[in-house]
Amino acid sequence: MDFGATSQFDASDKSRIFINVGGFRHETHVSTLKNIPDTRLYWIAENVSSDSSGKREFFYDRHPGAFTQILNYYRTGKLHYPTDMCGPMFEEELLFWGIDEKQMEPCCWATYTKHREAEENLKAFVGPGFEDLKEGDLERSSSDISGINERKDNFRKRIQPKIWNIMDEPHSSQLAKVKNTNFYLQRV
Repeated sequence: MDFGATSQFDASDKSRIFINVGGFRHETHVSTLKNIPDTRLYWIAENVSSDSSGKREFFYDRHPGAFTQILNYYRTGKLHYPTDMCGPMFEEELLFWGIDEKQMEPCCWATYTKHREAEENLKAFVGPGFEDLKEGDLERSSSDISGINERKDNFRKRIQPKIWNIMDEPHSSQLAKVKNTNFYLQRV
C-alpha cells in the first residue's frame, strides 16, 4: 500500500528543500515557501527553483520554536503565537523572516501583544526615583535589534530596585502608600 510518502530523499527531487534552524532540520516543498510572497523564505524558494544546480539546504542560527510556527504559517496560512516565547522575541523573529505581525490569528493576538500593555504601564510610573527614566527605554528600534537585550538588561537593573522599594517599604513614596492601602483593603 503506497500512500505517496517516501522514506528517503531523492537528490534529484527539485520540489523539496531543507531548512535547518537552530539545529532543527525542516523539510518542505519549494511550492510551500512560495505561499507567502515578499518574505525571506519566498525569496529562497524563488532562487532555488530558478537555479537547477542550486543549494537545497539552508542554515539559520535563529530560534527553532519560533520557526516551527512560521513554517506552519506557510503551510496553513494561519500564524499562531508560540506561548513558550515572550512577545518581543517573537516580534524579532517575525521581523527577520519578513512576516507582518498583523497576520497573527485573532485567537493569539491578545497573548502576543500582552507585553505592550506592560510596557505602557511602566511608562506611567512617576514620582521620586523615576525621573531618570527616559521615553526611549521602553521603545525598540527595528533597525537596532542587536541592542534590544542589552537595553532591557540595563532598564531592568535600574528599575528593579525602585520597584522592590515600592513593594517592601510602605512609606517610600506615594505609589508605595497607594499599593499598601490597596493591599490592606483587600485583606479586610
